[in-house]
Amino acid sequence: MSDTPHNDNNKSSEISRRGLVLVLSSPSGAGKSTLARHLLETDNAIQMSVSVTTRPPRSGEVDGTDYHFISLDKFQHMQKNDELLESAMVFDNGYGTPRKPVEDWLAAGRDVLFDIDWQGTQQVHEKLRDDLVRVFVLPPSADDLHDRLINRAQDKASVVAKRMAQASNEISHWAEYDYVVINDDLKTCQGEIAAILKTERLKRFRRVGLSAFVREMLEKL
Repeated sequence: MSDTPHNDNNKSSEISRRGLVLVLSSPSGAGKSTLARHLLETDNAIQMSVSVTTRPPRSGEVDGTDYHFISLDKFQHMQKNDELLESAMVFDNGYGTPRKPVEDWLAAGRDVLFDIDWQGTQQVHEKLRDDLVRVFVLPPSADDLHDRLINRAQDKASVVAKRMAQASNEISHWAEYDYVVINDDLKTCQGEIAAILKTERLKRFRRVGLSAFVREMLEKL
């Protein structure tokens, strides 16, 4: 028997699978964006979904990379024709996730990362229930969350107070998620999310090539 360790070139790792949608949700300041960025940098099998928006581009934003910038008429047309997996109006601007590219990626075995709130997650759950993996990121404490928002030095005290009030509403939906991680230690939390992703990729119903693999094995026994 060979002592060569298992690697990604072995036959078992080539079994085709359907992709999944990984949702990360959290209150502002809990570290979700940092966790998402690390995941995208360290895992080449997952990519970020690119939303559409009706707001104008901000300085430095690139169409098709940061957002797909579209008209309000186009946005409403996409909503009406069920072309968005989730959508919302925020401060008179529309935001949403185009459905077709996500479904194409899933069929091709690509995973897609969503950075959305609990309302968007509920909408995606209605349309992609079997493909969805929901992870909620909690801060270690309310005091820690408040300190993080203050230390970011991005917002006025009144805005921090508003974000804390919003955090209460966000956190109240934690039980709607499949997994909950507490972002006390960043590296630990990164490892937990990587473990969740690995586990979900190995689920039998997602490994669409497994039946053929086993059938071929049985034929040779």
